Amino acid sequence: MIEISTKDIAQATSGECIEGSQDAPVIGVSTDTRTLHRGMLFIALEGERFDGHDFLNEAIEAGCSALMVSKETGSAMALAANRGVSVIRVPDTQIALQDLAAYYLSRFSLIKIGVTGSTGKTTTKEMLYWILSERYRTVRNAGNFNNLIGVPLSAFQIGKDTEVAIFEMGMDRLGEIHRLAEIVRPNVGIITNIGLSHIQHLGSQENIRNAKMEIADFFSVGDTLIINSDNEMLKSGTYTGDYSLITVGRLDNSMIQILESEDLGEEGIRFTLAGKGEKEVFYLTTPGLHNAANAALAVALAMELGMTMKEAARGLAKLAYTDKRLHIVVSQGIKIIDDTYNASPDSMRAAIDVLISVQGKRKIAILGDMFELGSQEEEYHYQVGEYASMAGVDVIISVGKNAKQIDLGARAGGAKSIHFDTKDLLIGVLAQWIRPGDVVLVKGSRGMAMDEIVKQLDKESDKE
Repeated sequence: MIEISTKDIAQATSGECIEGSQDAPVIGVSTDTRTLHRGMLFIALEGERFDGHDFLNEAIEAGCSALMVSKETGSAMALAANRGVSVIRVPDTQIALQDLAAYYLSRFSLIKIGVTGSTGKTTTKEMLYWILSERYRTVRNAGNFNNLIGVPLSAFQIGKDTEVAIFEMGMDRLGEIHRLAEIVRPNVGIITNIGLSHIQHLGSQENIRNAKMEIADFFSVGDTLIINSDNEMLKSGTYTGDYSLITVGRLDNSMIQILESEDLGEEGIRFTLAGKGEKEVFYLTTPGLHNAANAALAVALAMELGMTMKEAARGLAKLAYTDKRLHIVVSQGIKIIDDTYNASPDSMRAAIDVLISVQGKRKIAILGDMFELGSQEEEYHYQVGEYASMAGVDVIISVGKNAKQIDLGARAGGAKSIHFDTKDLLIGVLAQWIRPGDVVLVKGSRGMAMDEIVKQLDKESDKE
């Protein structure tokens, strides 16, 4: 982060400096005293279960140069005055964080990229980072810092030598990506797909598409939107802005076309891309044929920035795959596919495809509840069970209230299936179901904490 003054911060956030110097330098921003260092600004966010104002004294003791608050507390104000810490008061600290990030980004001349979609956005972001790093000094938001707090915080990692910044943008309601786009003002946007994630809040896939399309709300002439045209909802969308549109997919009229792809199981995938007069074979160590589309979107963007397919292939070869997204580990003869980061009907089917492609004696799927699917949640879970049965999964183990429908769908398809109401019940008998030579997929929505099952599988394997 480049240095900014408390005066600039107050002006950018419509705040007032009520204590200390207006010219105090700030060299970083944090909302967590555990990551706070000397010279940084501490922003006291308020949430349902926490209030950053309770930690103002700790922030001062950690050496921050300034505090941003929406209310004053006597002891903290006195300590700030005693230590020479500036205090900026704003009406709402979360909005102020967003406004400050927008101001900070406006100070740079760089390429800003927004990535969104129902699934695949984190993987695509990581692919972009490794590809673009072949030519540009590139930064991206870490982990799942993709919301109205995470994206603004990520903006402050940009320095004077940054050339490209990649921002993954998540949402669960209309208007959220609009606000993120207002903060970032991306020059290029990617929409990976439109699925069923968050349909409970948004009501329909049309509304999900509308929410994702907000990424283009601040586009102007010369900006570019890149979409996966194999996705039915994106293919049928309306694109009427002044921006350029690039389509990617297997269709003959796709501007960047996936000509062929080969599933190499746990070793990854191989696929061929063609477009803009180039043709190249790509190899990914990341499993799952669906990742050919994610990679093609990233390559299309790289080519839009002047890179060649060969450069993109070199970058993809360096991809360090994101933890808990189809991460395969081998423990005492058992292959565990850890895909516990999150789940939707589309990503469940993709993960089942990977399970089938990995070599092993028996293919076992341990599947938990999928959240935020609205009134049709039972049907979506049932369909996942049917799909697992049809794909040839040997044993389907479902966990959770809604996952009972996975069990019913699997049984209807003739598969061997068992259901557990809770993880604890399953963990207690897990050793009875798993044996050396098995390939085990573990997947469910983040709220199910399915990683606890992965940890138990590791423990059971160690006992062998």
